[in-house]
Amino acid sequence: MTVIAELMMVAGAAVAVLAGVGVLRFSTPSARIQCAGKASPVALLLASLGAGPLLGIAGSAYLAVGAAAMIVTLPAVTALLLRAVHRTADQSHLAIDDLAADRLAARESQSDAC
Repeated sequence: MTVIAELMMVAGAAVAVLAGVGVLRFSTPSARIQCAGKASPVALLLASLGAGPLLGIAGSAYLAVGAAAMIVTLPAVTALLLRAVHRTADQSHLAIDDLAADRLAARESQSDAC
């Protein structure tokens, strides 16, 4: 049982390292955030599933609460961070900018309110 747990923890560490390489390798902020946002919960789940049996019932419960919190909150945080990056960074590399119309509509509604 411990061999399987240790292999799962090593797999989680490998996913985290691959995510780090992706963050360093990708050129756009959006791609970097997506890489980190997609791999983080997978790495945490693998490491938690591996460490759970070694920590016992109480440790497994703490890991389950932490993993659930990360899985629930990370998609919303990633979306908000991507939106903030989209508003502040240069987006000339995008072929289609779906959020440009939203930004233009928001500016027009602010100018109408004044």
